[in-house]
Amino acid sequence: MHWLIGGLVLASVAVLLWNLLQMGTTGKPMGRAAASLRGELRAVYNPLAQAIETHTAILGITLNEAFGEREANRHEMAWNAVRLARGEWERLRDLVVGLLGVLTRYLPGTNVIVPVRKVAVAHFKSRVARDHAGLYEFLDQVYFTSKPRFALRLRLLFRTTGVLSKEFKRACTEGMLTLDSSDELWARLDFYFHDFDLIAKETLLAFRTLLACQSPEQAQILALDLQALLEQGMRVFVSPPHL
Repeated sequence: MHWLIGGLVLASVAVLLWNLLQMGTTGKPMGRAAASLRGELRAVYNPLAQAIETHTAILGITLNEAFGEREANRHEMAWNAVRLARGEWERLRDLVVGLLGVLTRYLPGTNVIVPVRKVAVAHFKSRVARDHAGLYEFLDQVYFTSKPRFALRLRLLFRTTGVLSKEFKRACTEGMLTLDSSDELWARLDFYFHDFDLIAKETLLAFRTLLACQSPEQAQILALDLQALLEQGMRVFVSPPHL
């Protein structure tokens, strides 16, 4: 019963965060991330960026709650909080993967040079993300034109999201079965979240970069795809819990 009450509290916090951030969707732009976009592009960028940032914040809050319960030696409560975090991770993963899919579809039709930002291996903390990203850092030196390098960056973000999600789910399953409180397992959870947060931020930067390269006509078509993705994410977000 206690973990159910805790889950409902976290769900209430999630809804509150979502509503607070949604209040600014059509108002102020999202800081420097959207400051370089012209007005009509900010209107395309802001809603999905706010959704991803909201789910990232909820995931972080939920995991912090789990770590707090572990430090208080309430291991069952800790892993119940991790169970909630796993569900939030999956919602965030669906948004990130969906956005990366949209960007991949629109990249070939972009008729200008697309600026490319490297994703450094050293910025990742988990071993699985470092190992996976290392290959792409090597391949980045092979490509000399912007579109192939940008496509490589999208593949890195997509595939690293998949690897991290698989490892996070595996660690959660192991821990919930045994109520593992070891430093090694909880450090992995911490590193996985850090790297997923990094992936989400890099995905938004890629989104902003490619969006700025779109013609007004293409931007409107892209906006329809993003709206469908956002509506799907919201349906998942507000679905009732399985009690």
